[in-house]
This record gives sequence, C-alpha cells and structure tokens, in this order.
Amino acid sequence: MREEIIVSGRNNPLIDPQLHIWHWEIPLYLFLGGLAAGVLFFAALYTIRNRENDYRTAVKIAPFVAPIALVIGLIALFLDLHHKLYFWRLYTTIRLDSPMSWGAWTLMLVTPLSMLWCALHIKELFPKWDWKFDIIKDVLAFFEKNKKVLAWIMLVSSAVLGIYTGILFSAFNARPLWNTSILGPLFLASGLSAGSAITIWLSKDHAEKKRFAQLDLMIIGVELFLIIHMFMGFLASTQVQIEAANLFLGGAYTAPFWIFVVIMGMIVPAILEILELRKFKIPVVIPVVLVLFGSLMLRFIIAYAGQASRWLY
Repeated sequence: MREEIIVSGRNNPLIDPQLHIWHWEIPLYLFLGGLAAGVLFFAALYTIRNRENDYRTAVKIAPFVAPIALVIGLIALFLDLHHKLYFWRLYTTIRLDSPMSWGAWTLMLVTPLSMLWCALHIKELFPKWDWKFDIIKDVLAFFEKNKKVLAWIMLVSSAVLGIYTGILFSAFNARPLWNTSILGPLFLASGLSAGSAITIWLSKDHAEKKRFAQLDLMIIGVELFLIIHMFMGFLASTQVQIEAANLFLGGAYTAPFWIFVVIMGMIVPAILEILELRKFKIPVVIPVVLVLFGSLMLRFIIAYAGQASRWLY
C-alpha cells in the first residue's frame, strides 16, 4: 500500500477560485450585440452625412438585421440568468460603476431605436405596407422629420453598445486575460467589421459593396493592430498576464485563436476583398461568412480562455 503526504489541497476541486459559469449564451449575446451595433452605426453615420441614397442598403436594408440579432441575443442572455424572474431589477437603479447596469440601459435604448429605424424604412422591403392606424403614421412622421437627431442618438448608443461588449469582460479584474482596456475597442472594431460584412452581403449596388469592402479592410487592419498591441501589453506586464498571453502563444487556445479568428476571420477575408477590389470574381458569400465566423469565434475564445486564466499559478 502506497502512502502519500498531502502538502497542499491545491489540486482538490474548487479550491482555486473558479469562474466556469459563462457558457455559450454570453459569447453568442456579445457577438449579436456587436453585429447589431456595427449595422446601426453605419446606418446612422451615412444618414448624418446625407448619403442615404448612395448607401441605401447600409441605411435602409441592413438595419433590419439589428432588432432580430438583439432579440435573439437578449433571449440568450435571459437563458444564462440564474434568477430569471428578477431580471427587471436591473432597471430599478443606475450604477455608473457597473458594466451590467450600462449594458442593461444601453440595450433598453438601442433595441427600440433599431425597431423604430426599421419602421421608418419598412416600405423599402414591403412597398405596399400600411400601418392602418393614424397615430402610428403621425409618430413615424415626427421621427422622419427629426431623423438626423434620431441618427445621432443611434450613432452614439450603437458605439457604446459595441464597446460595452468588450468592457463586460475587461471590467472583470479577477481574470488576467480580460483585465485589459484593449477588449472594448477590439470588440467594437469586430462588430463594425461584422456590420460591414452584412451590408456587403445584402447590397446589390457595386459602388456600395466596394466602399464597404474598403471599410472592412481598414477595420480588419485596426483589429490586427489591437490584437498585437494586446499581446505586447500582456508580455510586458506581470507574470500572471504573461501566463494569460501564453494561452494563445503555445497554450491550449493557440490553434483555435490564430486559425479561426486571425487567419480565417481576418487575413483570408482581407485577401479575398483585395482580390475583389482588383476585379477578380470572388463569391461575396465567402469573405462575408468568414468575417462573421471570425467575429463569433473571437467572443467564444476570449470568453472561455478568460475563464481558464487565473491569478494563481
């Protein structure tokens, strides 16, 4: 019989701080929220710049994706809640130091805004649409008259939503991988890239597709810069953050991150978009699906890798 002296309870289950409570619902919600933010941002931007007719899909068609994405994302978020009957308590107070409070109130603003924006342009999809009730027509006429104001509100709120999807992680200081200010801008850029990809997919206008392909290339460049900057910051920081970076630099998440997010989700679609701009015939669905896939995988990998990182080694 072999006897062992236990010198530490470190390997016993649940001894170290654990955070394996965020499953598929959270990264899915963050992806859909970022996608909606990207679509609405461009719709508002080109409305403010009086380019509605030049970029008709971006302003009037693509935003119909936003309320659908937000509703599905909210359902995923609701499924993740442990005390589902008490979700309304988020709306009984405003806590400026709480990312959850920021997110709840931002979604409370952006979701009806996206629906209102779609209502203003519903005849673009259904020319014979009739609201029937005069009160609805009067309300929509009021917002149509003040569309620029509505666009400014949507521009700011969609940018806040896009950044919030990253801040939700970065504000969680207990996990070294998430404890970086880069996640907010990175997730915003990823959402803008996804939004531009949706516009490219839905547009039938060559000039609009070309413009958003150029935008997407610039955004992908920003994403790659932020990723490199994030890892440089980790490697120049404390040992725990070096260990967190090593999850992607030889650790368990190296292959998924660099293959699915960076290569398939950024570099390959960027190459395909460059070829398309140089008059090569590339099926538009390929770079679009790759961008959306990369954006989704970014959220999933950051969510799961963040839960694997810790302060004790």
